[in-house]
Amino acid sequence: MSSGRESRQRSVALLFPGTGAQHARMAAGLYGHEPVFTRAADAVLDLLGPEGGAVRADWLTREPAPPLDADERAAPLLFAVDYAMGRLVESWGVRPAAYLGHSMGECVAAVLAGVLSLSDAVMLLRERVGAQRAVPPGGMLAVAATPAELSGYLGDGVVVGALNAPRHTVLSGPERALRVVERRLAADGRTSRRLATRTPYHSPALAPVAHETETLLRTVRRSAPRRPLYSAYLARPVREEDVLSTRFWAEQPTAPVLFWPTLDRLLGDGDRLLVEAGPGQSLTVLARGHRAVRSGRSAVIGTLPARALGPEEDRRAVRAARARLAAEGLLGAPGHSGVLPVDAPVS
Repeated sequence: MSSGRESRQRSVALLFPGTGAQHARMAAGLYGHEPVFTRAADAVLDLLGPEGGAVRADWLTREPAPPLDADERAAPLLFAVDYAMGRLVESWGVRPAAYLGHSMGECVAAVLAGVLSLSDAVMLLRERVGAQRAVPPGGMLAVAATPAELSGYLGDGVVVGALNAPRHTVLSGPERALRVVERRLAADGRTSRRLATRTPYHSPALAPVAHETETLLRTVRRSAPRRPLYSAYLARPVREEDVLSTRFWAEQPTAPVLFWPTLDRLLGDGDRLLVEAGPGQSLTVLARGHRAVRSGRSAVIGTLPARALGPEEDRRAVRAARARLAAEGLLGAPGHSGVLPVDAPVS
């Protein structure tokens, strides 16, 4: 266990999960109970107009319809929960030294880092979800193998969509081709698991989405990050030329997510307390395998349960996360951390 002095040397990095982390009633126990969380979630859903009301209703019901692997529900709701959790953590007086998002979580991170305004990020999300409706059905498959070990399974539209850990690779592609790969992997004794999405994210299948949103992005104001924003598409902090590049933002749906190399860079740049601000603890589990966390130099905590366990468990997880941050001396005075209010414009 690290000493108090060592703990105080850590800085906070907020992590935001992406598609596949969602589950029914994620963080629902905080809605109406935690004011900052509630206002932030409502800010996102209200920007979606009438569709946001439908998303909110599905979120808070026991049996959502359509299911949360449908993009029109999963994407905006996951964005809202990630954003609201980030705002909640910052409302405690936490001043993150860095932000890192996985897949769609990078847009949430960009808002909190001051690169994109919330309204522009939600507009971009809405347009991407709309454009994805024309993409043929597909999916994503997590495999316990390295990309090199999976090279013989690629082709026919199936590509490496994400590198989450040295032996945690995600394949993405059209449904029929992905099913063939899934059967081949099983026959070869390799472990795989479908992610909760019907879209082949981070594959060439989403090229039309990238093309449609590039024009839109020319109208979106982007600013240099107030604090370091680590991009899981670049495996490093974003620079001014990245922020200003419409192609960089537009091509994110087709580009592979390099989460592990980016995490390696983030932890190589300093000792961290990694705080996963979102549902599922998927990034927490991955980060626990990094040598910097295993050695105790850095640490990682989730802010929500790994799965839906009821409202009180949501609240207990938040209390535990806040207590851990307080124990490490990482809570400042709420309202005096340099964090913008929930409803403040970010430009």
